[in-house]
Amino acid sequence: MSKVNLAAKFKKFDDLWSPKLVGELNENYIKVAKGLGELEWHTHDNEDEFFLVVSGHLDIHLRNQVVSLDPGEFFVVPKGVEHRPVAIEGAEILLIEPRETLHTGSRKTEQTVAIEDQAWI
Repeated sequence: MSKVNLAAKFKKFDDLWSPKLVGELNENYIKVAKGLGELEWHTHDNEDEFFLVVSGHLDIHLRNQVVSLDPGEFFVVPKGVEHRPVAIEGAEILLIEPRETLHTGSRKTEQTVAIEDQAWI
């Protein structure tokens, strides 16, 4: 067992909207990602998605509202709710998701990173 330093983990990569694995909790992965611009609209049919902003600003667009998150704030997108994360000026994000969850949900796009391609850092 060892502690995880999030600042050090974020320094290890620059790619955008490509979650990196940093821990496991029960049947869930703890992931970090950097966002800039928009991720595609998508839905997770079978799981909720937890977003915690570590730095920067993240807007989570839902079809009927926009949830704005600053550092230290989190939001849980309920399963089945279509959403699109947007980070106009950039954000560092911590995610908690079941192991089998694709970050683009049931929609596979150019931004999708396959589960087997998500790297441990």
